[in-house]
Amino acid sequence: MTTKDIQQLIDFISQSGLDEVNIETSDLKISVKRYGSSVPATSAPAPPAAAYVAPTPVAPPPAATPNVAPTATPPAAPKADTSNYVTIKSPMIGTFYRSSNPETPSFVEIGDNVTEGKVVCIIEAMKLFNEIESEVSGRIVKVLVENATPVEYDQPLFLVEPI
Repeated sequence: MTTKDIQQLIDFISQSGLDEVNIETSDLKISVKRYGSSVPATSAPAPPAAAYVAPTPVAPPPAATPNVAPTATPPAAPKADTSNYVTIKSPMIGTFYRSSNPETPSFVEIGDNVTEGKVVCIIEAMKLFNEIESEVSGRIVKVLVENATPVEYDQPLFLVEPI
């Protein structure tokens, strides 16, 4: 299966009423489960036929805590108005990288101007490095993902203030 096939499968599952789908071939095993609004997906080589699965230990119930008067929580800081920003989202599941290798500078930094088609990051999926291009011209306002972290399909990566 290609990354595009897996992405189409996830899209199909998200539009259907299914909560879980398992596909297994001799080379590949894919398990997709829906938890609320996010769709985590995993893929791994098929395990041997006689694989042993250890039972999961059950955690003891939490100990009762003494009654403590609740403390006053400080008011939340006002959120910045992001309604005029455009979000660049991940087109696939994979690992997010801000540069092509650790020795080179990031493709974009906060405050940089981008144009349509400019590479803003790389997402590695199944040992393939996919350049992600900006779909909008503007200024990078915020990077929403840490370098070398996993991202989900349609996860926001950057906020861009359109020009």
